[in-house]
Amino acid sequence: MSMIEKVKNKARSDIKKIVLPEGDERRTVEAASILKREGLAEPILIGAPEDIKKVASELATDISGIEIVDPANSQKSSAYASALYEIRKNKGVSEDDAKKLVADPMYFGIMMVKCGDADGLVSGAVHTTGDMLRPALQIIKTKPEMKIVSSSFLMDCPNKDLGEDGLLVYADCVVMPNPTAEELAYIAIATADTAKRLCGFEEPRVAMLSFSTKGSAKHELVSKVQEAVEIAHKLAPDLLLDGEMQYDAALVPEVGASKAPGSPVAGRANILVFPDLQAGNIGYKITQRIGGAECFAVLQGLNMPCNDLSRGCSVEDIVNTVAMTAVQAQE
Repeated sequence: MSMIEKVKNKARSDIKKIVLPEGDERRTVEAASILKREGLAEPILIGAPEDIKKVASELATDISGIEIVDPANSQKSSAYASALYEIRKNKGVSEDDAKKLVADPMYFGIMMVKCGDADGLVSGAVHTTGDMLRPALQIIKTKPEMKIVSSSFLMDCPNKDLGEDGLLVYADCVVMPNPTAEELAYIAIATADTAKRLCGFEEPRVAMLSFSTKGSAKHELVSKVQEAVEIAHKLAPDLLLDGEMQYDAALVPEVGASKAPGSPVAGRANILVFPDLQAGNIGYKITQRIGGAECFAVLQGLNMPCNDLSRGCSVEDIVNTVAMTAVQAQE
């Protein structure tokens, strides 16, 4: 069974409400129908009912039984505006500002999650990452033990000798351009938690990547990763984490034994933390395009799960991301 099928089975075991603020977008409407039919989540479409129903009719898609919420006519709008005002008044947001903001489907959806009327949110078919992440950070905020939001990429590789039966988790590949040593440590810890909860890793093994392995090169970039390893060990002393190490030393047993003898991670890592966004983004795309891996991405570090899509996403991408968001919400 593939990784995503395992995720879907877990999503079905405890169905969550996931809000889709791009409710009248064609791929989103079709995905909502699939999610409802397959019992993966209870999708909530945000938008004008007549617009959403028109799209469904054009697609010949059944959306019966799916909740549709129109911010312009919702009885919750006033309560959401009051709650948003209390959250943001110290940042200069007035009561009128709050009323205007909750009229926006994205802010409305985020407030649904914040107020417990939904368990998570997925957007990005139309909006940018910043469009969603900005209000999510303002309203939902990060987990108490987390200082940043980052991403995990679940890489389901054809080579089943890698990671956990071919499954590797990469971070961070889309959010933090140039993380500090402390931020790298938090990314590593968050990614290990994602790997346990979403992928079922019983033993996360984190490799902190660099162009150096155990001091083979001297450079300030290497020093940053070494410092991140020290910080991560202090923050999560029970986590199997080691570095700095090169990609092959992390994954290939013979190379790991040669370059990092005695390491509990080298040669058998299942989580790879890249030193910056350039490396992470390039790394996951190489693994996907040349290595033939299936790729699934989630955000991590928020108090409640909100996930982003590519604007070029397919209906299947939306379904998969909602299923992963639902599993994250099961925490």
